[in-house]
Amino acid sequence: MRCLPDGREQVDGQEELQPVCVDGTIPGMTIRDQVFTEDALAWLAMLLAPSMGPRRTLDAMSQIERPAALFSLSLTELESLALSPAVVQFLFDGKGREIAEQQLIRTTEVGAEIVCYDDERYPERLREIYDPPPVLWVRGDVRLLSLPSVAVVGTRHPTPYGLGMAEMLSRDLAARGLLILSGMARGVDTAAHKGALSAHRPTAAVWGTGIDVVYPKENRKLADEILATGGVILSELPVGTFPAPQNFPRRNRILSGMSVGVLVVEASEHSGTRVTARCALDQGRDVYAVPGNVTNKGSWTPNLLIKQGAQLTATWEDVWEALPSQVRLKLESGQGSASEPESQASLLPEPVLRPQEAMVLEQLQPDAATQLDELLERLEPQMTSSEVFTALFELEMAGRIRKLPGNSYVVSF
Repeated sequence: MRCLPDGREQVDGQEELQPVCVDGTIPGMTIRDQVFTEDALAWLAMLLAPSMGPRRTLDAMSQIERPAALFSLSLTELESLALSPAVVQFLFDGKGREIAEQQLIRTTEVGAEIVCYDDERYPERLREIYDPPPVLWVRGDVRLLSLPSVAVVGTRHPTPYGLGMAEMLSRDLAARGLLILSGMARGVDTAAHKGALSAHRPTAAVWGTGIDVVYPKENRKLADEILATGGVILSELPVGTFPAPQNFPRRNRILSGMSVGVLVVEASEHSGTRVTARCALDQGRDVYAVPGNVTNKGSWTPNLLIKQGAQLTATWEDVWEALPSQVRLKLESGQGSASEPESQASLLPEPVLRPQEAMVLEQLQPDAATQLDELLERLEPQMTSSEVFTALFELEMAGRIRKLPGNSYVVSF
């Protein structure tokens, strides 16, 4: 075994993470890094203490001259922070520091880092809300957290119309420099991230689990793609936190808090999306909503929000025009030709179709799925089944249509 310059150990050619020292430092670290580690440990120790939520943690830490000074406070000084006896004992006995060190090691092991409330990289907009998370666990490009962003949210069970609108709007807004935020849940969230990725732009996912726990599991590939394309994943929950119902409504305040505004695509009357919209209004953020079919229960929340004053949104221009002027100017100056719509931003591609493909496309809709058997029946007089299959294949390969479960098809946005 031999020590490496940065404090790691090498055993039989394999690098192993060396535990944090008793004083919270790692051999080979600079003084600056040691100070940051001490501060980070203090934030973690306070946050991970019994019954300490975001607001209590921030209130207590604001009374200390510097975060790292927490570990040198006497019993009387800890009690003066208005902490419960259990928290005082937790910190004074060194249990808080021990658990914080373990969490910091686990964070490093999963390829993540923590960004504390007093870190210059912490999202400035998030600091403005009533109960910002004291610590963020982050994987990916931390610099993205400071970019102007729009949160795209909606139901986990969208219609083809909802999926298409979420993906189209996210793609078009991302292409113009806005960071697309969402929760990487099934349905609208997943479509929003995919829309940003299709514009070859990074996207940010806010999780309601630990940074190492992918949920839902089927989105593991999406998580890898977000990171591989320069995006970022963040959470306010410690490493190892598994899905719990109460965590997801809490993370909604982060989605709205980090964003310039929240775009609601589809959500039923009792959807968690209403929590995000309410958080946005409480935090002074703009709310945009995509109108939907009044007979569809998934249109209840966006239609109600529009009645209450939310910006009716059908295209990216509706969001762009409602952005605060300073945000829009910043985006325009940074994007150069960003105001020039990209070819992918149009609803339908321009190339001329072959007659068979055009006939098939005429039978499909963007907001309602058409079953294959129904399509074959409609086209039976004009086309053979093999011609329909060929046309469907060509249209799908060209991105003109999408195949849904159950052998049904819709027009792509």
